[in-house]
Amino acid sequence: MYFVSMTDKFLSGWGMADGKINKLVIECDTYEEAEIVERNAMDRSEMKYINICINRPKYESNRYYVSTHNKEDYATWFQKDRPFRR
Repeated sequence: MYFVSMTDKFLSGWGMADGKINKLVIECDTYEEAEIVERNAMDRSEMKYINICINRPKYESNRYYVSTHNKEDYATWFQKDRPFRR
């Protein structure tokens, strides 16, 4: 299993992430899936600090709001060459 982590600059600081940095972690079954998710994240201007990890990233709960997803609930992130709006 692989994990793609990123900071969502748009959602940081408000809503569920009020006063925190919003981190998005997407679980991938293969490295190829992780590369697709990484590429899609890089195409989005609000996503920063994008990393592929082999271990589940850990973040301090007093500083970060973390939401974890997979291809069941974030299926579009796994579509190759998906054009995201910027």
